[in-house]
Amino acid sequence: MDNNRYDQGMATRRAVLGDAHVDRAEAAKTDMDLAFQGLITEGAWGTVWSSDGIAQRERSMLTLALLAALGNFDEIPMHIRATARTGASKQDVIEAFQHVAIYAGVPRANHALKLAKQTYAEMEAENSTAKA
Repeated sequence: MDNNRYDQGMATRRAVLGDAHVDRAEAAKTDMDLAFQGLITEGAWGTVWSSDGIAQRERSMLTLALLAALGNFDEIPMHIRATARTGASKQDVIEAFQHVAIYAGVPRANHALKLAKQTYAEMEAENSTAKA
């Protein structure tokens, strides 16, 4: 394991997903997924998400579009929540999913939009509760 890449990945992961999400994921690690968690922390977060080649906003939009286009719907809510930290707006997400509809299929974009709407509604409810 590359400790520098891992540490950078963990810092980026926390910046994008938030401490609470990462703390829950870290607490759920077992011997079975320890190597996998190291791989994604170094590769996805320490290399790709830590690159300064494009802004986090654009990286967020690309990630959401790719997840939807490939039908990897389980991670869409997590990445919708991350838009609060990456700067990708609701309009950015709509635009990304419109590209998915044209280039990867309307059903995938439709399902991704459904998940985004649900997740944004949950986020708004959580923010209302936190302010009360």
